[in-house]
Amino acid sequence: MHRLLLLCLVSGALLAQKAPFDVHAMMRLARISDPQLSPDGKLIAFTVQRIELENNARPRQIYLVPLAGGAPRPIGPPGANNERARWSPDSTRIAFISDQGGSSQVWFMNADGSNPRKVTSLSTEAGGVVFSPDGKNLLFTSEVYPDCTGDPCNQQKLDAEKNGKVAARLYDSLLYRHWSHWRSRRRSHLFLVPVEGGAPRDLTPGPHDVPPFSLGGPDDYAISPDGKEVCFVMKTDEQPALSTNSDLYVVDLEGAPPRRITVNPAADNSPQYSPDGRYLAYRSQSRPGYESDRWRLTVLERASGKVTMLAEGLDRWVSSFAWSPDSGTLFFTVEDRGRQAIHFVPVGGGATRIAVAGSSHLDDIQFTPDGKTMVYTQQSASSPVEIFRASSSGGSEVPLTHLNQEVLSSHQLTPLEDFWVEGAEQARVQSFLLKPPGFDPAKKYPVLMLIHGGPQGAWGESWSYRWNPQVFAAAGYLVVMPNPRGSTGYGQKFTDEINQDWGGKVYDDIMAVADHVGGLVYADRNRMAAAGGSYGGYMVNWILGHSTRFRALVSHAGVFDLRSEAGETEELWFPTWDFGGMPWDNPEVYARWSPSHYVKDFRTPTLVIHGELDFRVPYGQGLQLFTALQLQKVPSRLLVYPDEGHWILKPQNSVLWYKTFIDWIDSWTRK
Repeated sequence: MHRLLLLCLVSGALLAQKAPFDVHAMMRLARISDPQLSPDGKLIAFTVQRIELENNARPRQIYLVPLAGGAPRPIGPPGANNERARWSPDSTRIAFISDQGGSSQVWFMNADGSNPRKVTSLSTEAGGVVFSPDGKNLLFTSEVYPDCTGDPCNQQKLDAEKNGKVAARLYDSLLYRHWSHWRSRRRSHLFLVPVEGGAPRDLTPGPHDVPPFSLGGPDDYAISPDGKEVCFVMKTDEQPALSTNSDLYVVDLEGAPPRRITVNPAADNSPQYSPDGRYLAYRSQSRPGYESDRWRLTVLERASGKVTMLAEGLDRWVSSFAWSPDSGTLFFTVEDRGRQAIHFVPVGGGATRIAVAGSSHLDDIQFTPDGKTMVYTQQSASSPVEIFRASSSGGSEVPLTHLNQEVLSSHQLTPLEDFWVEGAEQARVQSFLLKPPGFDPAKKYPVLMLIHGGPQGAWGESWSYRWNPQVFAAAGYLVVMPNPRGSTGYGQKFTDEINQDWGGKVYDDIMAVADHVGGLVYADRNRMAAAGGSYGGYMVNWILGHSTRFRALVSHAGVFDLRSEAGETEELWFPTWDFGGMPWDNPEVYARWSPSHYVKDFRTPTLVIHGELDFRVPYGQGLQLFTALQLQKVPSRLLVYPDEGHWILKPQNSVLWYKTFIDWIDSWTRK
């Protein structure tokens, strides 16, 4: 009894000594990405981004860590952004991308980081480097002028644009801007350059981007094991703004023109050859025009052309995958109820099984040549990405990196808890709950509800730098993260039920979660705030016109007027699917679910945040919202970033974002 009391006192004292995990602590974290196991299975190269707050910079550096364990160490040219490490087949060299010298180019260095040297010197720069399996060539991407046949031509056109006296843009077709960039006349092409030197050769000449710029996932190109063929993803539809139809193409490196090998009218991407070269695996969707259709694991037998869908009984999206070294099994990641686990399935079909799972998000699967050891990344809502290894036959996982141990051990972080409520139409709705550090169940805490974007997305056991719940909890809030209708990881039907119903069942689900949380003895139902970005911002705007239960709201990059948003956004397949066409095709749906139609009912104090470079939800949406709030005499504040897009990425901008956000909700929930 006395010993237990002593342990509790010691534990409480240690917790009290830890600092709150605020935005400045978050900025000190090393951001790990892109681990690459050497072909001999001995070393892992990976990228680390560290924030330099004073310089407002985010430099990246390549690190090495032994698979057997040991201290990670940085390699490569100092004072530059170095990333995208890729091993030579014999594990003696690393190709990478570096901006040493002022432009992003392909570089080489020895496996220990010595003797770095530049491979390309293109005026249009280079990225996405990959070694060919035979070690003879390097594959990379560069944004070139399609009508140019060499770099002198590209340089001439770049100089003409730079020195021109007119900055006007002229377009003849849609998708003239994307995400945060206006489209230029340049297109991304795949190039091949011999390792021993020579002029790069354009493998994908023409007017189309390779890979398609509108796709954001794993590499959308791969080289066959014999080094003779490249498979890549390309979108050729005449109206790319309306189409999600990307296909797989192959090009013979001996010089034959590319040919299409898939005919699926929906998306195909992420090709990977099996190690024996017999198969080509990729991810595919079945419904054209629907970017949030279920991603399936598909295998093409190259000799026969036979296509097989694997894991069809698993009603979840396949996020990423990797081949086993013997080509007999595919390992893949699946999002399920806020976690992402590693599954596997025989290439010939059959039942799927779980390889590794837990209250975490797993990704970046790789294997040693003998297949006995698996390497992957792991993260959770209370721990950023680190690299792990585990035996393929089972056993305990072993962390290989601990780059954030010092920061995490000196700050208070708390784990997520989850709960379920009954939402609209008696559906079960899951949410996560994060309690403040030093939580006391006898106290009542203000509540902050975070509404995720997408809308086909989800909160889960993963680390976030843009919407970090630990930072909000450290500010003294009980943080609630609901996964209502439209969320991924709960079956495709659950995801689909937001289509043409943006403010319907989703709103009811969220209010059911708010009711449940308001009934908790330690939650102050009279001091609740809600915030969201993108679709989450839309839902905040919808709540503005339909409820006064929240004391304060934060709308980041939120859709305010559906009709004008449809005409301003870039990826038009999104509104045409989610609302059954454009506003002139289906005006009733746009009118029914547009928050702008309910301005007369706005009452809740609202902070509006937007980036001027946001082309997904253009910042006019935020300006319209703020104008409406001001004219309705609703307490409101507008924070606009001229140098940010849909996400706030620059370090000092991010610090201001968190400070303004927390100050705003504090001013209304702490009264």
